[in-house]
Amino acid sequence: MNFKEFHASLSQTKPPQGLSDALIALWLDANDQWEAAHDQVRDNSDQPSAWVHAYLHHVEGVLWNADYWYGRARKKRPSCTTREEWQQIAQSLLD
Repeated sequence: MNFKEFHASLSQTKPPQGLSDALIALWLDANDQWEAAHDQVRDNSDQPSAWVHAYLHHVEGVLWNADYWYGRARKKRPSCTTREEWQQIAQSLLD
C-alpha cells in the first residue's frame, strides 16, 4: 500500500487489512480515535510504534511524554504541525 491508497482508506469504516500496528494507530488517529490509536501502540517496543506513540503524545500536548517516546524511536520532536508530522510518519512507514 502506498501513501495515496492509505490516505484514501481514511474514509472507510475500519483500517485496511495487513497494516502494521503503527499504521493502524495513525489511521485511527486520523479518524478521531486517539484513545484507540494509543492503545494500538502503547505496549509495543518496535521503533515505528514508538514514533507513532511519540506523535500521539505530541498531539495530546504532553511534551515530556512525547519526548520520552521520540527518544525511544531515535527521533526528535519536529517543529512542523502535527498534521504535517502525521503525513511524514505515514509516508515514511509506507515507503
